[in-house]
Amino acid sequence: MKRICVFCGSSTGARPSYARTAVKLGKILAKRQIGLVYGGGNVGLMGLLADSVLEHGGEVIGVIPRFLAHKEVAHQHLQDLRVVESMHERKGLMADLSEGFIALPGGYGTLEEFCEIVTWAQLQLHHKPCGVLNVDGFYDKLFEFLDRAVADQFLKASNRKLVRCSADPEELLDMVLSSPLAAEEKWVSRDPR
Repeated sequence: MKRICVFCGSSTGARPSYARTAVKLGKILAKRQIGLVYGGGNVGLMGLLADSVLEHGGEVIGVIPRFLAHKEVAHQHLQDLRVVESMHERKGLMADLSEGFIALPGGYGTLEEFCEIVTWAQLQLHHKPCGVLNVDGFYDKLFEFLDRAVADQFLKASNRKLVRCSADPEELLDMVLSSPLAAEEKWVSRDPR
């Protein structure tokens, strides 16, 4: 079975569309028999996504650090909840278990996890596709930043394409399940000027 790792918020956010999209993505994953790998929480978009996959008969693997599990945010109805010792171990295991990655709306944690996994792709540590579910334009400013990074030569245009984007869960899932884009060597210039 293929598995997709989804990074998302431990809050449901201010707009109902965020929750609706998380639930819709969960249903689509289950319908298409694609397993979910996620942060193991029962709160926010994380909990809604996992519950949706479970409700529609899909596979869910949660990966949560012990210190968060002890705060009682761990999802108690998963068939497979893996408790690890650190955030670093969590991200490594989630990456190992997955064939691709999607970011839903979220805060610092979501952005950090997604950016790290894209950085690993840029460094050619993996060749798994990465995508952003851009609900209601949530990530528009991130893409403006990436375009600026290309324009100012901090990011190669070819590596800018490592992040796929759609507002539609079905379309994004198709993009993420398609063949991965190969990263180009990340260094734009070795000229110290």
